[in-house]
Amino acid sequence: MSRVPPRSEHLCRYFQAAMDILARPWNGLIIAALHAHGELRFSEIGTLIDIADRMLSERLKELEARGLLERVVDGGPPVKVSYRLTEIGQGFGEAHKGLSKWGRELVQ
Repeated sequence: MSRVPPRSEHLCRYFQAAMDILARPWNGLIIAALHAHGELRFSEIGTLIDIADRMLSERLKELEARGLLERVVDGGPPVKVSYRLTEIGQGFGEAHKGLSKWGRELVQ
């Protein structure tokens, strides 16, 4: 069953679209890891953000369906699967800088 995210007619719809993605647990960290490190294999993402395999698999599928990342299969042998941000996913860079700046202010 899909949960409909809350909406406000008083807030920018573009802001709300971004928050629909970032408010989901782990999504921001997955996107940030791929932004910082480039193309990564499943196990590398899991190690970087310490997430359970099942949850990581679900989130990667969601983010791929939303057009933020793509699954890259190298036919091998052995077959290697990795993930990288799409052009839309790369757009997270500016948000990442802003959130990091804000985070520094929060922890001071």
